[in-house]
This record gives sequence, structure tokens and C-alpha cells, in this order.
Amino acid sequence: MANHPTRIVSLQPSATVILAELGCLNRVVACTKYCRDVVPGIRDSGKRIVADSWTANREQILAAKPDFVIASVPYQLEAVADILKAGVRFLGLAPHTLQEIYVDISTIAGMMGYADRGDAVVAAMQEEIENVRETVRAAGRPCLRVFCEEWGKPLIASQGWVAELVEAAGGVFVGEPGQQTTPEQIRDANPDVLIAAWCGAGDRVPLEKIVVQRGWHQLPAVLNSQIFCIPDEYLNTPAPTLTQGLYALAAALHPDLFSPSPGIRRIGDIPPTS
Repeated sequence: MANHPTRIVSLQPSATVILAELGCLNRVVACTKYCRDVVPGIRDSGKRIVADSWTANREQILAAKPDFVIASVPYQLEAVADILKAGVRFLGLAPHTLQEIYVDISTIAGMMGYADRGDAVVAAMQEEIENVRETVRAAGRPCLRVFCEEWGKPLIASQGWVAELVEAAGGVFVGEPGQQTTPEQIRDANPDVLIAAWCGAGDRVPLEKIVVQRGWHQLPAVLNSQIFCIPDEYLNTPAPTLTQGLYALAAALHPDLFSPSPGIRRIGDIPPTS
């Protein structure tokens, strides 16, 4: 294992998820507090907690004596420069599509010396996505117009990989993935289903409030109570956990075909208190 990293600092939850799927969590010596939210094995591990990619602190990172640091765009260029000057290998992730996520998984797996495991993880994701797609196709359901947002103020549509998952679940993604939009533009698009997966909000997006504030009372999604909050880590973490988001989307669009997904909340449901 001399040529493969053994002391990894992960500044991105998706990287930590990928490392866990590859069976390399024992090599992670430091990660972010957000990693604890998506990787149960981190919570009581005693691993050092450091700032994330955007607020990266070079002293924190180098104090962990890493031989490999994984971050995601955007990240602190000054911190990266110091990491590289210290002779530490650095990988910056910036995926926009499922294919790019598969490449990231394969890249990390190769660096860990587990290329075959990476191939297996990617294949498992692809199989689950195709299974959902085929279930919807076989049922002959019409496509539903779906708006999925990753942030509320400003209003930002979810990323490209979410648009692909929406399509696999039998929907048509409304808007430009990853781009800022307006309540008026979404109202004109007349979506059948609204999905809120705000970064850092978990499952606590105020669904009733945003409908009122945006004047969305007459949208088909609102009239039919097809408004859902999906935990942000299901859709905003570009890693194998996206399959959880896929099944949450599929259950929202076709509840008679897919079992209820843990964590998904429909408008009118009592929001969590913690």
C-alpha cells in the first residue's frame, strides 16, 4: 500500500461517502462535520473534524499530516497552494452529471488501489437507476413536469445529476439545472410536482411558506398537494447515496409503484422539530 494514500483528509461529504463505499473509511484521518451527517461510521469514530472546501483552513489540514486531500469546487486556492507546497497529493472534484460522478468514483478507487471496487460501485448505481427507469416505463406512465430546487433564496434549480434522476424516475425536469431562476419562471412552466432539497436544510424546508411567498397557489403541484421535501444529502451529495434520492423522487412521482422513502416529507405533514 506504499503507493496508495493511507492518511486522507476529506473536505467534501461526497468523497467521504465514496471512500466508505470502497471500504477505505479507515484511511480517513480528518473530515468535515457534514461528513458525519451522511456517513454513520464517522459519527463516533473520533476522527479529526476540519472546515469544508469553501472555508478550508490550511493549518487544520496539515496538522492531520495527510498524504492525500480531497476537496470540491469551490475551494480555498490559498489552502490548496499550501497543501501542494507541503508535497501532499490533492484532488479537486467538480461533477455536474452522473457520468462525471462515475468518473470521480473510479478516480478515487484507482488512487486507493481498488479499481475493481470502484467499477462495482458504479455498476451498482447504474443498475439501480435502470431498474427504476424500467419500472416506470413498463407501467406506461405519462411524464410529469418536475421542478426541483437546491436553494430557496435565491431560487436555484438542482444540479444536472438530479435532472437525470428525475428523468429516470419518469419526470421532465423544469428549468436549467444548477442555474438561478425566479418564481415567475417556474409558475410559467406549470410543474406537476415540486421538490425542495435545500443544501444544509435536511428535511426542514418550509413548504407551505414558500408556496405563499412565491404566489404558487394555482400550480398543478400545489392544487394536487404534490410538493415534497427530500433530505438534501439524498440529492446534493454526488456519490452512491444518490440512489436514495432516486427512490425518493420515484416514490414522490409514482407512490403506487414505489414504497415510501424514509425522510421524504409532503406538504401538510408535520415538519420535524430538530
